[in-house]
Amino acid sequence: MGESLNPSALSRIVGRLRPDWSRTAAARRFAAGALVILAAVAALRPDPAHERTDIVVAARDLAPGIELTAADVRLETRMATTVPDGAQRDLAVVVGATLAGPARRGEALTDVRLLGPRLAESAAGPNARIVPLHLDDTALLDLIRPGDVVDVLGAGDDAGVGGGTEPQVVATDAVVVLVSQTPSGAGNGGERVVLVALPAQDANEVAGAALVQRVTLTFH
Repeated sequence: MGESLNPSALSRIVGRLRPDWSRTAAARRFAAGALVILAAVAALRPDPAHERTDIVVAARDLAPGIELTAADVRLETRMATTVPDGAQRDLAVVVGATLAGPARRGEALTDVRLLGPRLAESAAGPNARIVPLHLDDTALLDLIRPGDVVDVLGAGDDAGVGGGTEPQVVATDAVVVLVSQTPSGAGNGGERVVLVALPAQDANEVAGAALVQRVTLTFH
């Protein structure tokens, strides 16, 4: 007599546990395809460690015009996409440099935050120069801020009412890049100075005039 049309409970359990080879083969193909896709994604995605970089930041609030020390700066790891252009990555380059403007703790120090050719170029164009000026009217130093555009005027000691020499404009459109802080402590004899950026020829003329004349500034 043939196989019973009513299988026993044991037969039904065995049938359910027996692998369905068609379903198993499809599952294997799906799993293999998924692995290939994951491998491709992993190959194309950059290593997360490569998306981060060390940059130099201010270790504390810093005043403009100071010479940076090792205690003023530190390295900090940040996402590469958040790092500004010109960010400094070498502490040795920054230590000993002069800070051109105030910086908050944690602020990235870029090339244009330090006195140097890049700062002059960013302020006054290619081949620009930075000129230090000791102003005849020192009260102006409390009014000037980095980024101000000024004209430089020079005159001899006999200039003014009744004098023989009228003030002359030595250079126009100078950009202030640094105003030194008031010296701390009594009797230090320090003198405040303002640094301006100008094209090379104008800068040389201003520097020469400042050697033999009193100079002052007018604001734009």
